[in-house]
Amino acid sequence: MLGMGLTLELDDFLDAVKKPKQVALGVALQYTIMPTLGLVIGKLFPVARPVAVGLILVGCCPGGTASNLVTYLGRANVALSVVLTTASTFLACALTPLMTKTLAGTLVPVPASGLFASTLQVVLLPILGGLALKRWFPEAVKKVTPFCPPFAVATVALVCSSVIGSSSVAIASAGGALIAAVATLHACGFALGYGVACAFGFPEPDRRTVSIEVGMQNSALGVVLATAHFADPLVAVPCAISATVHSCLGSALAGTWRALDDGKNRA
Repeated sequence: MLGMGLTLELDDFLDAVKKPKQVALGVALQYTIMPTLGLVIGKLFPVARPVAVGLILVGCCPGGTASNLVTYLGRANVALSVVLTTASTFLACALTPLMTKTLAGTLVPVPASGLFASTLQVVLLPILGGLALKRWFPEAVKKVTPFCPPFAVATVALVCSSVIGSSSVAIASAGGALIAAVATLHACGFALGYGVACAFGFPEPDRRTVSIEVGMQNSALGVVLATAHFADPLVAVPCAISATVHSCLGSALAGTWRALDDGKNRA
Protein backbone atom coordinates (compact mmCIF):
# COMPACT_ATOMS: atom_id res chain seq x y z
CA MET A 1 0.00 0.00 0.00
CA LEU A 2 2.89 2.35 0.68
CA GLY A 3 4.31 1.49 -2.73
CA MET A 4 0.92 2.17 -4.31
CA GLY A 5 0.85 5.60 -2.69
CA LEU A 6 4.33 6.35 -4.03
CA THR A 7 3.26 5.59 -7.60
CA LEU A 8 -0.07 7.45 -7.74
CA GLU A 9 -0.33 10.55 -9.93
CA LEU A 10 -2.87 13.37 -9.97
CA ASP A 11 -3.57 12.56 -13.63
CA ASP A 12 -4.81 9.12 -12.55
CA PHE A 13 -7.61 10.76 -10.62
CA LEU A 14 -8.36 13.24 -13.40
CA ASP A 15 -8.88 10.30 -15.74
CA ALA A 16 -11.71 9.14 -13.48
CA VAL A 17 -13.59 12.35 -14.20
CA LYS A 18 -13.48 11.53 -17.89
CA LYS A 19 -15.08 8.10 -17.39
CA PRO A 20 -17.34 8.36 -14.34
CA LYS A 21 -19.67 5.63 -15.62
CA GLN A 22 -16.87 3.07 -15.88
CA VAL A 23 -15.46 3.99 -12.49
CA ALA A 24 -18.83 3.92 -10.73
CA LEU A 25 -19.82 0.58 -12.26
CA GLY A 26 -16.41 -1.01 -11.66
CA VAL A 27 -16.40 -0.11 -7.98
CA ALA A 28 -20.05 -1.10 -7.54
CA LEU A 29 -19.40 -4.52 -9.09
CA GLN A 30 -16.34 -4.97 -6.88
CA TYR A 31 -18.45 -4.69 -3.73
CA THR A 32 -21.54 -6.52 -4.96
CA ILE A 33 -20.47 -9.39 -7.21
CA MET A 34 -17.48 -10.64 -5.22
CA PRO A 35 -19.00 -10.55 -1.70
CA THR A 36 -22.13 -12.28 -3.00
CA LEU A 37 -20.07 -14.89 -4.80
CA GLY A 38 -18.04 -15.51 -1.64
CA LEU A 39 -21.23 -16.15 0.33
CA VAL A 40 -22.83 -18.39 -2.30
CA ILE A 41 -19.71 -20.43 -3.07
CA GLY A 42 -19.04 -20.92 0.64
CA LYS A 43 -22.50 -22.50 0.94
CA LEU A 44 -22.35 -24.58 -2.26
CA PHE A 45 -18.91 -26.15 -1.81
CA PRO A 46 -18.22 -28.75 0.90
CA VAL A 47 -15.85 -26.59 2.96
CA ALA A 48 -15.59 -25.94 6.68
CA ARG A 49 -17.37 -22.92 8.15
CA PRO A 50 -14.14 -20.97 8.78
CA VAL A 51 -13.17 -21.49 5.13
CA ALA A 52 -16.60 -20.19 4.07
CA VAL A 53 -15.97 -17.08 6.17
CA GLY A 54 -12.57 -16.70 4.52
CA LEU A 55 -14.20 -16.82 1.07
CA ILE A 56 -16.55 -14.02 2.10
CA LEU A 57 -13.64 -11.99 3.45
CA VAL A 58 -11.73 -12.39 0.18
CA GLY A 59 -14.79 -11.25 -1.75
CA CYS A 60 -15.15 -8.17 0.47
CA CYS A 61 -11.57 -7.01 -0.10
CA PRO A 62 -10.77 -4.26 -2.62
CA GLY A 63 -9.07 -4.78 -5.96
CA GLY A 64 -5.46 -5.89 -5.77
CA THR A 65 -2.57 -3.84 -7.12
CA ALA A 66 -1.48 -6.84 -9.22
CA SER A 67 -4.54 -6.10 -11.35
CA ASN A 68 -2.77 -3.06 -12.78
CA LEU A 69 0.01 -5.24 -14.19
CA VAL A 70 -2.45 -7.83 -15.54
CA THR A 71 -4.43 -5.00 -17.15
CA TYR A 72 -1.28 -3.86 -18.92
CA LEU A 73 -0.50 -7.39 -20.08
CA GLY A 74 -4.07 -7.83 -21.33
CA ARG A 75 -3.91 -4.60 -23.41
CA ALA A 76 -6.72 -3.07 -21.40
CA ASN A 77 -7.15 0.43 -19.94
CA VAL A 78 -4.33 0.82 -17.41
CA ALA A 79 -5.35 4.33 -16.29
CA LEU A 80 -8.88 3.12 -15.54
CA SER A 81 -7.44 0.13 -13.69
CA VAL A 82 -5.35 2.36 -11.44
CA VAL A 83 -8.36 4.57 -10.67
CA LEU A 84 -10.59 1.56 -9.90
CA THR A 85 -7.96 -0.01 -7.65
CA THR A 86 -7.44 3.27 -5.82
CA ALA A 87 -11.16 3.98 -5.40
CA SER A 88 -12.00 0.48 -4.17
CA THR A 89 -9.01 0.57 -1.80
CA PHE A 90 -10.07 3.83 -0.17
CA LEU A 91 -13.66 2.60 0.12
CA ALA A 92 -12.39 -0.64 1.70
CA CYS A 93 -11.88 1.18 4.99
CA ALA A 94 -15.65 1.25 5.43
CA LEU A 95 -17.03 -1.34 3.00
CA THR A 96 -14.76 -4.33 3.77
CA PRO A 97 -15.69 -4.42 7.50
CA LEU A 98 -19.34 -3.60 6.75
CA MET A 99 -19.77 -6.24 4.04
CA THR A 100 -17.90 -8.88 6.03
CA LYS A 101 -20.02 -8.21 9.11
CA THR A 102 -23.23 -8.31 7.07
CA LEU A 103 -22.50 -11.53 5.16
CA ALA A 104 -20.25 -13.52 7.50
CA GLY A 105 -21.94 -12.39 10.71
CA THR A 106 -24.55 -15.10 10.18
CA LEU A 107 -21.80 -17.74 10.36
CA VAL A 108 -19.41 -16.51 13.07
CA PRO A 109 -19.02 -13.38 15.26
CA VAL A 110 -17.34 -10.66 13.18
CA PRO A 111 -15.44 -7.85 14.98
CA ALA A 112 -16.48 -5.02 12.63
CA SER A 113 -14.81 -2.24 14.65
CA GLY A 114 -11.54 -4.14 14.77
CA LEU A 115 -11.69 -4.83 11.04
CA PHE A 116 -12.33 -1.13 10.42
CA ALA A 117 -9.36 -0.03 12.54
CA SER A 118 -7.03 -2.57 10.95
CA THR A 119 -8.13 -1.61 7.43
CA LEU A 120 -7.35 2.03 8.19
CA GLN A 121 -3.89 1.03 9.42
CA VAL A 122 -3.10 -1.37 6.59
CA VAL A 123 -4.68 0.53 3.68
CA LEU A 124 -5.40 4.21 4.22
CA LEU A 125 -2.44 5.36 6.32
CA PRO A 126 0.27 3.77 4.10
CA ILE A 127 -1.30 5.18 0.93
CA LEU A 128 -1.56 8.67 2.43
CA GLY A 129 2.01 8.28 3.67
CA GLY A 130 3.16 7.37 0.17
CA LEU A 131 1.37 10.38 -1.30
CA ALA A 132 2.97 12.65 1.30
CA LEU A 133 6.45 11.26 0.66
CA LYS A 134 6.02 11.76 -3.08
CA ARG A 135 4.86 15.32 -2.46
CA TRP A 136 7.69 16.34 -0.14
CA PHE A 137 10.57 14.06 -1.19
CA PRO A 138 10.09 13.51 -4.94
CA GLU A 139 13.76 12.81 -5.74
CA ALA A 140 14.10 10.16 -3.06
CA VAL A 141 10.83 8.57 -4.16
CA LYS A 142 12.10 8.33 -7.75
CA LYS A 143 15.07 6.31 -6.52
CA VAL A 144 13.11 3.82 -4.43
CA THR A 145 10.00 3.42 -6.62
CA PRO A 146 11.56 0.80 -8.97
CA PHE A 147 12.17 -1.42 -5.95
CA CYS A 148 8.60 -1.19 -4.62
CA PRO A 149 6.89 -3.79 -6.87
CA PRO A 150 9.38 -6.64 -6.29
CA PHE A 151 9.49 -5.84 -2.57
CA ALA A 152 5.69 -5.90 -2.41
CA VAL A 153 5.54 -9.22 -4.29
CA ALA A 154 8.12 -10.77 -1.95
CA THR A 155 6.25 -9.50 1.11
CA VAL A 156 2.91 -10.88 -0.06
CA ALA A 157 4.56 -14.22 -0.89
CA LEU A 158 6.06 -14.44 2.61
CA VAL A 159 2.79 -13.50 4.32
CA CYS A 160 0.76 -16.02 2.31
CA SER A 161 3.33 -18.80 2.59
CA SER A 162 3.37 -18.31 6.36
CA VAL A 163 -0.38 -18.82 6.55
CA ILE A 164 -0.33 -21.80 4.20
CA GLY A 165 2.59 -23.39 6.04
CA SER A 166 0.99 -23.02 9.47
CA SER A 167 -2.30 -24.48 8.18
CA SER A 168 -0.85 -27.15 5.91
CA VAL A 169 -2.60 -30.04 7.64
CA ALA A 170 -6.00 -28.37 7.42
CA ILE A 171 -5.39 -27.44 3.78
CA ALA A 172 -4.41 -31.00 2.92
CA SER A 173 -7.54 -32.35 4.61
CA ALA A 174 -9.74 -29.88 2.72
CA GLY A 175 -8.26 -31.12 -0.53
CA GLY A 176 -9.61 -30.11 -3.90
CA ALA A 177 -12.80 -28.52 -2.56
CA LEU A 178 -10.85 -25.60 -1.11
CA ILE A 179 -8.87 -24.93 -4.29
CA ALA A 180 -11.98 -25.36 -6.44
CA ALA A 181 -13.96 -22.93 -4.30
CA VAL A 182 -11.30 -20.22 -4.51
CA ALA A 183 -10.79 -20.76 -8.25
CA THR A 184 -14.55 -20.62 -8.87
CA LEU A 185 -14.82 -17.38 -6.89
CA HIS A 186 -12.26 -15.61 -9.05
CA ALA A 187 -13.26 -17.19 -12.36
CA CYS A 188 -16.88 -16.08 -11.85
CA GLY A 189 -15.65 -12.61 -10.88
CA PHE A 190 -13.70 -12.28 -14.12
CA ALA A 191 -16.63 -13.56 -16.21
CA LEU A 192 -19.36 -11.48 -14.55
CA GLY A 193 -17.25 -8.33 -14.56
CA TYR A 194 -16.68 -8.67 -18.30
CA GLY A 195 -20.29 -9.60 -18.98
CA VAL A 196 -21.81 -6.66 -17.11
CA ALA A 197 -19.35 -4.20 -18.70
CA CYS A 198 -20.30 -5.63 -22.09
CA ALA A 199 -24.01 -5.22 -21.31
CA PHE A 200 -23.37 -1.54 -20.52
CA GLY A 201 -21.72 -1.06 -23.90
CA PHE A 202 -18.18 -0.37 -22.68
CA PRO A 203 -15.41 -0.50 -25.30
CA GLU A 204 -13.30 -3.67 -25.30
CA PRO A 205 -10.32 -2.28 -23.32
CA ASP A 206 -12.66 -1.06 -20.57
CA ARG A 207 -14.51 -4.40 -20.50
CA ARG A 208 -11.23 -6.18 -19.89
CA THR A 209 -10.28 -3.70 -17.20
CA VAL A 210 -13.54 -4.10 -15.28
CA SER A 211 -13.23 -7.88 -15.58
CA ILE A 212 -9.74 -7.86 -14.09
CA GLU A 213 -10.60 -5.41 -11.33
CA VAL A 214 -13.60 -7.44 -10.24
CA GLY A 215 -11.83 -10.80 -10.43
CA MET A 216 -8.61 -9.87 -8.63
CA GLN A 217 -8.65 -9.04 -4.92
CA ASN A 218 -6.21 -7.63 -2.38
CA SER A 219 -5.79 -11.06 -0.85
CA ALA A 220 -2.93 -9.96 1.39
CA LEU A 221 -5.29 -7.56 3.16
CA GLY A 222 -7.64 -10.48 3.73
CA VAL A 223 -4.81 -12.50 5.27
CA VAL A 224 -3.88 -9.66 7.62
CA LEU A 225 -7.47 -9.07 8.73
CA ALA A 226 -8.22 -12.77 9.16
CA THR A 227 -5.05 -13.38 11.17
CA ALA A 228 -5.65 -10.39 13.42
CA HIS A 229 -9.36 -10.74 14.11
CA PHE A 230 -10.49 -14.36 13.70
CA ALA A 231 -9.47 -17.02 16.18
CA ASP A 232 -9.64 -19.91 13.70
CA PRO A 233 -6.54 -19.88 11.43
CA LEU A 234 -8.57 -21.51 8.64
CA VAL A 235 -10.28 -18.17 7.93
CA ALA A 236 -6.99 -16.85 6.51
CA VAL A 237 -6.39 -19.88 4.29
CA PRO A 238 -8.71 -18.95 1.36
CA CYS A 239 -7.16 -15.47 1.38
CA ALA A 240 -3.64 -16.88 1.17
CA ILE A 241 -4.52 -19.32 -1.61
CA SER A 242 -6.43 -16.58 -3.42
CA ALA A 243 -3.24 -14.58 -3.98
CA THR A 244 -1.82 -17.34 -6.18
CA VAL A 245 -5.07 -18.39 -7.82
CA HIS A 246 -6.23 -14.99 -9.05
CA SER A 247 -2.74 -14.12 -10.29
CA CYS A 248 -2.59 -17.31 -12.37
CA LEU A 249 -6.13 -16.93 -13.71
CA GLY A 250 -5.64 -13.23 -14.46
CA SER A 251 -2.35 -13.83 -16.26
CA ALA A 252 -3.90 -16.63 -18.32
CA LEU A 253 -6.81 -14.37 -19.22
CA ALA A 254 -4.46 -11.55 -20.25
CA GLY A 255 -2.48 -13.98 -22.39
CA THR A 256 -5.66 -15.19 -24.07
CA TRP A 257 -6.70 -11.63 -24.91
CA ARG A 258 -3.28 -10.85 -26.35
CA ALA A 259 -3.40 -13.98 -28.49
CA LEU A 260 -6.86 -13.06 -29.77
CA ASP A 261 -5.64 -9.54 -30.62
CA ASP A 262 -2.59 -10.89 -32.43
CA GLY A 263 -4.79 -13.31 -34.36
CA LYS A 264 -7.07 -10.47 -35.49
CA ASN A 265 -4.09 -8.36 -36.53
CA ARG A 266 -2.65 -11.20 -38.62
CA ALA A 267 -6.04 -11.74 -40.25
